[in-house]
Amino acid sequence: MKSIYLDYNATTPVDPEVAKAMEPFLHGLFGNPSSMHRYGTETRLAVEQAREQVARLIGAQPYEIIFTSGGTESNNLAIQGVARALRHRGNHIITTSIEHPAVIEVCRFLEKEGFQVTYVPVDRYGMVDPEQVERAITSSTILISVMHANNETGTIQPVAEIGKIARKRGVIMHSDAAQSVGKIPVEVGQLQVDLLSVAGHKLYAPKGIGALYIRQGVQLGKIIHGADHEQNRRPGTENILAIAGLGKACELAAEHLDNHAAHPKRLRDRLQQLLTEALPEVVVHGHPLERLPNTLNVSFPGIEATTLLGALETVAASAGAACHADSKDASSVLAAMGVPQEVAMGAIRLSTGRFNTEEEIEEAGRQLIEAAKALSPKSTEAPVNQPQEVVRLTHYSHGLGCACKLRPQDLETVVRDLKVLPHPDILVGPETADDAAVYRINDETALVETLDFFSPVVDDPYYFGAIAAANALSDVYAMGGTPLFALNIVAFPSKRLSLQVLRDILKGAQDKADEAGIPVLGGHTIEDNEPKYGMVVTGKVHPTKFWTNSGAQPGDALILTKPLGTGIYSTALKRGLLTQEQSDKLYQQMATLNAKAAGVFHDFTVHACTDVTGFGLTGHLRELAKGSAVDVELDYLSIPWMQSLFSLMVAGAIPGGTRNNLAYAEPWTEWNGSFSEHEKLALCDAQTSGGLLVAVPAGESEEILRALEDAGVVRAARIGHVLRSGEGKISVSK
Repeated sequence: MKSIYLDYNATTPVDPEVAKAMEPFLHGLFGNPSSMHRYGTETRLAVEQAREQVARLIGAQPYEIIFTSGGTESNNLAIQGVARALRHRGNHIITTSIEHPAVIEVCRFLEKEGFQVTYVPVDRYGMVDPEQVERAITSSTILISVMHANNETGTIQPVAEIGKIARKRGVIMHSDAAQSVGKIPVEVGQLQVDLLSVAGHKLYAPKGIGALYIRQGVQLGKIIHGADHEQNRRPGTENILAIAGLGKACELAAEHLDNHAAHPKRLRDRLQQLLTEALPEVVVHGHPLERLPNTLNVSFPGIEATTLLGALETVAASAGAACHADSKDASSVLAAMGVPQEVAMGAIRLSTGRFNTEEEIEEAGRQLIEAAKALSPKSTEAPVNQPQEVVRLTHYSHGLGCACKLRPQDLETVVRDLKVLPHPDILVGPETADDAAVYRINDETALVETLDFFSPVVDDPYYFGAIAAANALSDVYAMGGTPLFALNIVAFPSKRLSLQVLRDILKGAQDKADEAGIPVLGGHTIEDNEPKYGMVVTGKVHPTKFWTNSGAQPGDALILTKPLGTGIYSTALKRGLLTQEQSDKLYQQMATLNAKAAGVFHDFTVHACTDVTGFGLTGHLRELAKGSAVDVELDYLSIPWMQSLFSLMVAGAIPGGTRNNLAYAEPWTEWNGSFSEHEKLALCDAQTSGGLLVAVPAGESEEILRALEDAGVVRAARIGHVLRSGEGKISVSK
């Protein structure tokens, strides 16, 4: 089925006429516009033509336009530029609580530089009150920055009124117009702004190009230093190809603005009508009238937006702002509007555009309505029994495997004060950070009990079941135990996924249990909007020979049995960034039992052991070090990594759980050397079915590594050592 793109506020396709205008600069016209010969003159004329086209669209003079790399740079140059140029006059900036991160984050940066920032609130429609802005002005106010139209709700702000106030009070006025230029009339004189940001990829030009309007006479400090390009305001040889595209896009917008606004509005209004008539509980966010003609932000109460989007067959839309697609937090814009979190979590932004058709809107409405009804807690639809050709299981879930566990700091807060009835036969309980409990039956036998349960970490249902089973079994192996039997624990969306998918999940788990030599003796299931699977595993161990994570001794070597990176790889898989070879390696590593590794360690002295899962290497090492009352050191260069891990991180494949782990690790981790954020994050990656982390006498480490290799555990490595008695601090060295 053809995909239906309803995410024009995130980015627009390049208009064919824009692409045609760019073609000459891919071939013959390649000169540097600063060159004085014919080649430079040809491209200089193109730059100046584009400058005129941009200026004409927003009612400016060509010499008031400079080209940037996009809306973010334009906002940075405007805000930081004013701050640097006028710091001698004052240090106060006013903005709103619903700005794009390209404004909010700049203001937060300036706060660290000593500036004061007032974030003016908005009403329930997401609109700021000009009177509140005026009341916020002080004698030290140098800049007011208010977006023209909100990227999430489409609410159009009263910039002209605020601009009038700013001009009367002698304050520079900036507006981020990335979402409004090309959709509605934007005229800098009418808006009374001194600075206005334009983003090319929001109006059918290519990505990586933008513009900043700077009213004649306004002074800005530089944020990039170099030659005197762009009127000595923005150094760097001009991106001719993209500038020509932006100019043509602005020309088209100026010529066809009325139609370009009317067509998306008609489609947006039809989609809103379809949804609100079929689903009366739907909540529409944003101003009912003062709103971008293409933007519809709606909540489906009782249904999380990411779940609903995952249920759509062909519709591409955003849960909140596209810049926050991986976040499970409610939109900060909706929070500022006073929208309850349970409603905000169900918010979807649907934004129409130039190339949408009426047929697409009808089909999108049908899919949204059907999915919302099926996902509703009140749904009475029958389970799906027909096989589904291709199932990408991760698209039916918010989190990824162990990366979706509670933040370590949150979990500690919850369980800190829980009391357990003391019993002499409880050998390991919740007082430690071990992932399994140990209960003595008699002098020869103790039971090891563990439970693990998480959302899909891979797309293939069979491998998801196998990996989840391997992950659950790992907790028994990490205690030095032998598994005896298991029970299934299942949450399954039977109204969204075929029961054959559940059969495949259970078959993968059963095969992995067979490999471990244990039966699966039933379990428990519930209906849920997300697929989740796990196991309760019971094992046995001698009551005096089990391992915990709290016996490491000064001088011990630290051995890790699997490379790190499964959380990052899983995120890359969900985003379609892995090759088939990489996907196969991910499946194989996570589905590999830790049985062989545990078997090797049984022949040696083990002082402490844990498996590396949701809290990452640093999190689990912290538990081991703290429980053992020691400080430890990691040798960063000895740690095994999954292939191409850092390339995937650069591409943005970093799960939220991994970032949470780094925040948790920072207070008690010392970085000895120069470490990039990516290197730190990799050490904190939220693993699923990771390797064993074992503290052993240093003198036995080399023999253990040879034995592991002989057993087929080929990527085990000595990654550090225990320094001394201490408080659980970790030192990482290169």
